Amino acid sequence: MSSLGVNSYRFSISWARILPRGRFGDVNPVGVNFYNKLIDALLVKGIQPFVTLIHFDFPQELEERYGGWLSPESQKDFAYFAETCFKFFGDRVKYWVTFNEPNIQAIYGYRSGKFPPSRCSRPFGNCPEGDSEKEPFIAAHNIILSHASAVDIYRTKYQKQQGGSIGIVLHAAWFEPVSNSTADKIAAERAQSFFLNWLISCLPVDWFLDPIIRGKYPAEMEQILGSVLPKFSTSDKQKLELPGLDFIGINHYTSYYVKDCIASPCEPAVGVTWTEGLYQRSSERNGVPIGESMPGTVDWMNVYPQGMEKTVTYVKERYNNTPIFITENGYGCFDNPNSTFEEALRDVNRVKFMGDYLDALLRAVRNGADVRGYFAWSLLDNFEWTYGYTVRFGLHHVDYATLKRTKRLSATWYKRFISKHRSESLMPQYNRGYSQI
Repeated sequence: MSSLGVNSYRFSISWARILPRGRFGDVNPVGVNFYNKLIDALLVKGIQPFVTLIHFDFPQELEERYGGWLSPESQKDFAYFAETCFKFFGDRVKYWVTFNEPNIQAIYGYRSGKFPPSRCSRPFGNCPEGDSEKEPFIAAHNIILSHASAVDIYRTKYQKQQGGSIGIVLHAAWFEPVSNSTADKIAAERAQSFFLNWLISCLPVDWFLDPIIRGKYPAEMEQILGSVLPKFSTSDKQKLELPGLDFIGINHYTSYYVKDCIASPCEPAVGVTWTEGLYQRSSERNGVPIGESMPGTVDWMNVYPQGMEKTVTYVKERYNNTPIFITENGYGCFDNPNSTFEEALRDVNRVKFMGDYLDALLRAVRNGADVRGYFAWSLLDNFEWTYGYTVRFGLHHVDYATLKRTKRLSATWYKRFISKHRSESLMPQYNRGYSQI
């Protein structure tokens, strides 16, 4: 990272590594020591730690005690975990993220069951237990209030002394109406406020950001879901009246077309039920893909740089230009066993992807979006969840047999990009030193 010239590194803390038994047990000193060494090593190299408190994992002890995110008890445990991290690491960590992609966590964990705790019901999945129509909203509700608890603790007890900031990271796709009809345009707006079917890993941000910033769920969700959507109590509303975050993190990769399923019923398919927003997404319109087709690209990734500019602009306009970090953006391709090592290093498609998406981001910035930084996904090829080691996102190639790391063309390109913009700043009107992240 130091050789690339990046000035910040985003990583996640494992909750179970710090508090294996949650608030019912002791702090694990070995886990604390691990992260202390990592944070100190980064700072020695002039790299700011950008720390996420939870990235999908949850201590097994708490899952067994009370059912994880389905119980309000989770709010107490997350607040205790967050404060533990503020105590041990906050003197050096200036950027805190409470949750990474909770919109995905709620859907994949409680609707499709593809991620732990693997709860779902038919037709969304085949799990031993769960309720796909209700549990995602219960889990999300507790996550939102857990975020609010952590922010309240940080603001009242640590922020002034430690001088940091705190936010949340959402996965955000962009949605274009499949036609110019009023119904499809409204469906695209509804998609941004609601969420997409469980087949893909990109869900809009309003489900979580509206309660955190505005104190209530989007009107579109309340109208469609009715009593299924949990209600905020009086004390919850008081908690949500406090400033909910200092910045918004956006993980953006792809875009889709959206078709309305209210005015004109869609073909039977998962993803168009009433609790999913009554719309259907597609990567094509009249047989033409929404974005550029690149051979070997991950199947859910439509390369559509305009979506970056439009997503950032949407968040800027809906949330009063709250500071934004692009916390993930990158190009993934399936591992090709027939390619040579030299071909694997010459990742021209990744270079083109990053250049085009950064250009689109710059257009949004020039139009007034308060973007503070950009994180490329990813530094290295790594374990990509359910894809395992079959998909590669890294600027550096990893030989999984030997763990040898070799920089790709994209790493060389990114280093030059950072060097070029270090003095002038990628975001000149917001020259606060974050631009080379």
